[in-house]
Amino acid sequence: MRVVEVISYGGPEVLRIANRPEPEAGDVPGRVRVRLKAAAVHQADLRIRSGQWAAFLGELAPPFVLGFDFAGVLLDAAPGLPEGTRVAGFIPWVSEGTGEGSYAEVIRAAPEWLAPIPDGMDFTTAASVPLSALVADQAVDLLDLPEGSPVLISGAGGVVGRFAVQHAAAAGYRVVALADEDVRHELLRLGAEELVPRGDPADVVAKVRAHVPEGVAAVLDAALIGAPLLPALRDGGTFVSASGERLPDRVRDIDVTAIRPRPDAARLKTILDGVAARELMTRTADIVPLASAAEAHRRAEAGHRPGRIVLLI
Repeated sequence: MRVVEVISYGGPEVLRIANRPEPEAGDVPGRVRVRLKAAAVHQADLRIRSGQWAAFLGELAPPFVLGFDFAGVLLDAAPGLPEGTRVAGFIPWVSEGTGEGSYAEVIRAAPEWLAPIPDGMDFTTAASVPLSALVADQAVDLLDLPEGSPVLISGAGGVVGRFAVQHAAAAGYRVVALADEDVRHELLRLGAEELVPRGDPADVVAKVRAHVPEGVAAVLDAALIGAPLLPALRDGGTFVSASGERLPDRVRDIDVTAIRPRPDAARLKTILDGVAARELMTRTADIVPLASAAEAHRRAEAGHRPGRIVLLI
């Protein structure tokens, strides 16, 4: 089968098409095979490929196969999911530590990673959802605030941030979105109460405080800005990072935590159903063939178009 390997740490040019043996049924106990149709490109993929996260990977080193999100067809039956079911999910790539990701034609998956794709949803849309939506959902759960609490979401125009805006608004929070001005109307439609344009952190904080003079109750930092956003928080507030990167020190009794995303098949099914019903919105920026994964990484690094880049397999 074809895979895209990282042959060494470096730029997009280190991504190469390779052939590996296709997994066989039952070769890893408790795992089922999925023939993939699409896989998403994440910022985490770029950081792993470049070596930025090498210290987190222990003994795992290139060559390995990147990829978290996937959508495809079950080759083996799983509990409640017969062979041939269209499924989506994400591989907890770092914690698995095997170097087997979704930039591949066939993967081994734990059944608890898998949610059925709703009828009428294409594979590329399904592949754009799992990790980003679950990170956002689990981050909003960590806020645990009274309804009506003001929450600042950074990176609100990005894939994780857009889902966070929608989940936070559904939870009854007053959402202040930090994003580019050109997505103002879109984010307001998705549930944000106000948009603060990206810019100098001091200016951002001043504009947030102008809208919420007492300071927001929580910051959900999807853009990984970190400590410069702390002055927007009231004393005793909550700071939740979408990653462990740039996690600020605790000051003024502010609770600081980072999301550790975990597969959740039941919640993912609910989210996919919500996307299919247009109750939740996702966005695909580009669809690129698997063999052009290096070009997909270049486009992701350029960051000109909002939305998830998806590899067509």
